Amino acid sequence: MAASLDDDDFEFDNQDYYSLLNVRKEATLEELKASYRRLCMLYHPDKHRDPELKSQAEQLFNQVHQAYEVLSDAHSRAIYDIFGKKGLEVEGWEVVERKRTPAEIREEYERLQREREERRLQQRTNPKGTISVGVDATDLFDRYDEDFEEMPGGGFPHIEINKMHISQSIEAPLTNSDTAVLSGSLSTHNGNGGGNINMTVRRVTSAKGWGELELGAGDILGPLIGLKVFRNLTSRCFLTAQCGLQFSPRGLRPSCSLMTARHLDQNTMGYLQWRWGPNSAMTTSLVRDTKSSHFTLALQLGVPHSYLMMSYQYKFQDEDQTKVKGSVKTGWFGTVVEYGAERKISRHSVLSATVSIGVPQGVTLKIKLARASQTYLFPVHLTDQLLPSAVFYATVGPLLVYMAIHRLIVIPYTQAQKEQDLELQRKSSATDIAKKKHEAESAVTLRTVCYCPGLIILNAWYGKFVSDTSQKQEKAKVIDVTVPLQCLVKDSKLILTEASKAGLPGFYDPCVGEEKSLKLLYQFRGVMHQVISADTESLRIPKQCQYAATLPRRPSFLII
Repeated sequence: MAASLDDDDFEFDNQDYYSLLNVRKEATLEELKASYRRLCMLYHPDKHRDPELKSQAEQLFNQVHQAYEVLSDAHSRAIYDIFGKKGLEVEGWEVVERKRTPAEIREEYERLQREREERRLQQRTNPKGTISVGVDATDLFDRYDEDFEEMPGGGFPHIEINKMHISQSIEAPLTNSDTAVLSGSLSTHNGNGGGNINMTVRRVTSAKGWGELELGAGDILGPLIGLKVFRNLTSRCFLTAQCGLQFSPRGLRPSCSLMTARHLDQNTMGYLQWRWGPNSAMTTSLVRDTKSSHFTLALQLGVPHSYLMMSYQYKFQDEDQTKVKGSVKTGWFGTVVEYGAERKISRHSVLSATVSIGVPQGVTLKIKLARASQTYLFPVHLTDQLLPSAVFYATVGPLLVYMAIHRLIVIPYTQAQKEQDLELQRKSSATDIAKKKHEAESAVTLRTVCYCPGLIILNAWYGKFVSDTSQKQEKAKVIDVTVPLQCLVKDSKLILTEASKAGLPGFYDPCVGEEKSLKLLYQFRGVMHQVISADTESLRIPKQCQYAATLPRRPSFLII
């Protein structure tokens, strides 16, 4: 059984037993029985003499019976809820004791999942990398025209790459508690370069802590040996201690740091850090992170760097995860103000731009692209002075470029990719949709519509509808479900659960991968009403709601 569950190609069947019986996922045994009896009366083969209709009725009757057999048994229902229909066919479930509760079966599944993840970690590395390219563009704003006129080609500003930095790391799980990390970096600045390589072995000692040993070597500072320990002191407080020894040409250079942190409340953390060594300092900071904002306040006292820093980030609640941020940092060596924005441009990519204005640093534009576990950073130094023109272009320029690229390249590409994915999905499910369509047509043929005097379904359509403002070449993709819905009316009421309506008897999916809805016109006590319901939204009529409106006459839903 474990081998079957570890198969990465394990697929789930699209048929929804809950939707087929028109019951909610939390339905009781009594609710299942009531729905099962009603559908059996509609699809019983003995009600039909025609051989073809009898065969179709028998097929639909068997599907309803199979759904009821699975959902009425607590053991098989728990397996179906976790794995779907395919899970019931996996060999090995017989070793799971029948007396186990659904909660225990879910725990067994989670344990198997953890074991699978542990095996994956032993066979997989976790590469992380950073590439930083520094650009010196100060000639765009700090140039002197009289000096450039005397030089050949002086009419064009000189832009150059003055520094680069590349770092990469990979992880190799050794055991369930030991992990090895290999990392290295190369950097160059104004013609001078260097690099280093580090090897770290981390061991998780318990649920409360871990420790790691670091060995490193570089072409400038020499070999390095370090030790780091993490420990949870309480449920709200933890401690990190680190010490190192650098073998430099000038002798041994020891260093040590100690940091403690505490949860002040659900969204607020307080940090206190002490460092001793080449850059000794004492730092305290307060970090508050909520769903809509992130705030940081930090104070550092040290030699030679002492500063006070405050930053704020606002998170928009949109699907692109847009964020705007600003910070101010002041210390012995001047003041720096930064502001910028960040936005998710694809499923695995995040783009951000930040403008840094400082004295005496000048103006710098920082472009950052994070793609999965890789980070690309492009700091562009514009000027050494505080020039309004540099600040203006650093702020407006990236915004205009992003809007142009997003509108002219990203949006057309995304739409084309979405259409391609939908087309592939339609082709892959064409056989299944044809089968479901045939079953739906059979269900409509087999049903004898008995209109009750209380609630009468006059017209019902299911699928993707087109409004007046849509493009002319776009067409509606809907099916007529008047008869199936009328047969689901009981005691002058129609109740649909919170599930995709494509699984209801007499329904099928007319537009795979697209948003669908249900529109119906019904008559109740001589008055006509119109109802619009989303695909996975529950429906109960007749009722007084914002979607129901009394109509003077029978309208048409299709707009082609």
